[in-house]
Amino acid sequence: MKLGILTAGITVLTGLAVVMNSPLNARQGMPVQPEIVDISAGKILYAQHCASCHGDRLQGQKEWRKESAKGVYPGPPHDETGHTWHHGDGLLFTYTKYGGTATLAARGLKDIKSGMPGFAGKLSDQEIWDILAFIKSKWSQRMRDLQAQRTQAEQMDAP
Repeated sequence: MKLGILTAGITVLTGLAVVMNSPLNARQGMPVQPEIVDISAGKILYAQHCASCHGDRLQGQKEWRKESAKGVYPGPPHDETGHTWHHGDGLLFTYTKYGGTATLAARGLKDIKSGMPGFAGKLSDQEIWDILAFIKSKWSQRMRDLQAQRTQAEQMDAP
């Protein structure tokens, strides 16, 4: 059981690290959260579009590390118990805009099905940033600092 989780985690992290060959990123550049965001709007949008899968307190779904019978992982938490803060802005934005399956496939992970839908056409880019800013506002300073470092590294690796 632990080996399966470890293998899945390594596979996902390896694929997420292959940023330079991503058609989605090549087309969009590596997005970074704009200076002007609306955390209050993000809170409302999160409640409307995200809380049903990621929890009203960002706690995620039960057994979020366990693949469902349909081969999809439940919505992970966005609090300190999850891994959202381990990823840079570009990945978080792209994952939200285009969905998990498309984002992972663009990074070479074509066999991983994600339950995360894409919100392009449903949410504007600014609304996505507002949601991400709301999520970040709930993190500790340490988590925000580490996530900012990931964003910086992601920018350096961008094509």
